[in-house]
Amino acid sequence: MSWGTDLWDQFENLDKHTQWGIDFLERYAKFVKERLEIEQTYAKQLRNLVKKYCPKRSKDDEPRFTSCLSFYAILNELNDYAGQREVVAEEMGHKVYGELMRYSQDLKAERKHHLQEGRKAQQYLDQCWKQMDNSKKKFERECREAEKSQIMFERLDNDINATKSEVEKAKSQLYLRTHMADESKNEYAAQLQTFNAEQWKHFNAAIPQIFKNLQDMDERRTVKLGETYRSFAEVERKVIPIISKCLEGMVTAAKNVDERKDSSIVVESFKSGFEPPGDFPFEDFSQNIQRTGSDGTIGTPKNDGSRPDPKHAIGKAKNKLWLFGKKPKAPNLEDLSHLPPEQRRKKLQQRIDELSRELQKEMDQRDALNKMKDVYEKNPQMGDPGSLQPKISETICNMEKLRSEIHKNETWLAEVEGGKQSTRSDRRSSTDVNHHAPHGRESPEGSYTDDHSQEHRSPPQPDPHEFDDEFDDDDPLPVIGHCKALYSFDGSNEGTLVMKEDEVLYVIEEDKGDGWTRVRKQSGEEGYVPTSYVEITMEKHSKGS
Repeated sequence: MSWGTDLWDQFENLDKHTQWGIDFLERYAKFVKERLEIEQTYAKQLRNLVKKYCPKRSKDDEPRFTSCLSFYAILNELNDYAGQREVVAEEMGHKVYGELMRYSQDLKAERKHHLQEGRKAQQYLDQCWKQMDNSKKKFERECREAEKSQIMFERLDNDINATKSEVEKAKSQLYLRTHMADESKNEYAAQLQTFNAEQWKHFNAAIPQIFKNLQDMDERRTVKLGETYRSFAEVERKVIPIISKCLEGMVTAAKNVDERKDSSIVVESFKSGFEPPGDFPFEDFSQNIQRTGSDGTIGTPKNDGSRPDPKHAIGKAKNKLWLFGKKPKAPNLEDLSHLPPEQRRKKLQQRIDELSRELQKEMDQRDALNKMKDVYEKNPQMGDPGSLQPKISETICNMEKLRSEIHKNETWLAEVEGGKQSTRSDRRSSTDVNHHAPHGRESPEGSYTDDHSQEHRSPPQPDPHEFDDEFDDDDPLPVIGHCKALYSFDGSNEGTLVMKEDEVLYVIEEDKGDGWTRVRKQSGEEGYVPTSYVEITMEKHSKGS
């Protein structure tokens, strides 16, 4: 079917239809624009959601639990998914919306041109019709005038009273009118022939071509809509494989959740390395009671006729219970002695590994600089070998520093490992002698050592009743020195003493290896404070007492 032949008389309707087609195309373009704005908003909201639940973390705060790692993996996949939604929006904006708007402008210009051509053809045909119609009316008018002249001539010619001049005048008038009618007839015939030719050309050539152009334009518009519909779907289809990978990544992350591994990480993170406290010994307070030989009451075994020191036994037994109390706040020390043994060992091992990696980097840099220096020495035009010497010296200096740090941390690590073994052996020996034998000294981090002068010790948390029996004596202990508080101590546990930074106290009992020193305030209040929290100055006459 052709618009030019079937719709030759529907110019106005075709004008309306083509305008509707362009309006529909622009409406679809508006739909695509709103759709891509939804995609952009959705992607932005997804990225904000990921950012909200995946905040920046320091290296120490990195999650290690499989449930956390899986959740952050899901967040990463969701972030990639948001990126694909942004790709959809971008492709829709470029391949669909932008293309539609450009095509709409082209259609408007083409439609305007074709309609102008149609109106011009119609105007020309109207002009031809007017000319033909004017010539027709003129011919009709001249014919009427000629008829009137003929009637006048016949009336005068038959009138016996009419003069000859009047008859001749009427005759000449008839001749003139007849001649003008003939000319009008010829002109009308020519104009009619011209109009018919133009009308045929108009309805059989000009208008069909114009309408065919409009039909082609409208069909191309329809094809373009189909193509953009397909592009609209293809944009989604292209990202489906990547989106599927994102979803598969989320499923994989869910499968990687391991409850047993998480439980082992909890143990690894919080294991202190301490042994559980041993049994409390039986304290016999009836040994001083005089019994008669006939007394058949139940007796208690004697320990070689010597009285055990209940205070020492209780103190040693209770000394292990500070794990379950509130630890005194100790400063972070370089040797990590403020940490429990197991945690200290892990931190030291991590530090050694990091230092070893840094040392390897410095060694690689030194080797590279030495190779460059050799190249410069063999090819002086490439560079001055002496310019590399300061950098080489600096690298060697850094290596020595790193080796020193590694050695220092390895020494502390060996101390922790040695302390673990001594802890187990001391506990076995203390169990064999009912906790009456002297224990090994316990360092602040929970390991055992005989080094009384160990620096940077952070005191263990005492049992709330550890010092209950230490203050039962009625006579005050003599002052053997004084000390200055390096840190504040809250003294929250019973038997400890509150002190402020830079406060001066009297020393009345030295540290016996358990990390505590007994002091007295000027007000007379006595108690224990962490030895590592104070700077002690002993009286000369009290040394060795």
